[in-house]
Amino acid sequence: MRIGEIAALVGVTSRAVRHYHHIGLLPEPARRANGYRAYTVRDAVLLARIRRLTEIGLSLDEVRDVLADDAGRELAEVLGELDADLARQEREIRERREVLAALLEAPPTSDGPLSPALAALLESAPATGSPAAAKDREHLALLDTAGGGAGAELYAALRPLAEAPGVAGLYERLDELAGAGMDDPRIAPLATELVAAVPDEVLAMIPDGEPSPTGFGRVLLEDYPPAQREVVRRVMEALAVRVRATRGRSV
Repeated sequence: MRIGEIAALVGVTSRAVRHYHHIGLLPEPARRANGYRAYTVRDAVLLARIRRLTEIGLSLDEVRDVLADDAGRELAEVLGELDADLARQEREIRERREVLAALLEAPPTSDGPLSPALAALLESAPATGSPAAAKDREHLALLDTAGGGAGAELYAALRPLAEAPGVAGLYERLDELAGAGMDDPRIAPLATELVAAVPDEVLAMIPDGEPSPTGFGRVLLEDYPPAQREVVRRVMEALAVRVRATRGRSV
């Protein structure tokens, strides 16, 4: 293969191939008598590997380290890994298209666009004018859009909580704390009841170390006034303890 052919095969530009040669990331292939580079399947596999590693966010120096580890592997092993990676990408694209198709068929909502699973969860919840409940919907929509590990199984596990008759009262009590201080005596009992209301099925889907007042948790906390923020912080902390306890870790 010539440089234009290998570039087209892998899905990069000839300029990128030349740059990889220039920095020593992709070895220069042997040249034919006419001076043209003659690329092999091994070169194509290596170039595809470089492309994939850069696409997932590795720097060129990090890519160089990975390729050094690959050097002693058999071609069939590297090809098998690339094939598995392409299959994973195909699955992800197919799943995204399925979600997109469902979104295109669904009527527009003020929360949308939402995944079908989250839309079903929100539809199952009783109507309420609670500002705290509205904020929860906004946070779920943000988590749904950002990824954050949320998915259909989590939303299904949350459904009993959304439909529980006592949840409306908990939201009302949280609303009442909108203008209160962080030393309000209602904070501790409300946090305890909110933690107790979370089903064990939801805990099973929370990643290790979460919920945490960092990252998405920090953004969420900053969205609340002081007393409500303290309730939510305590809930997050207590849920993290419950998660560790259910997995047999020290609390």
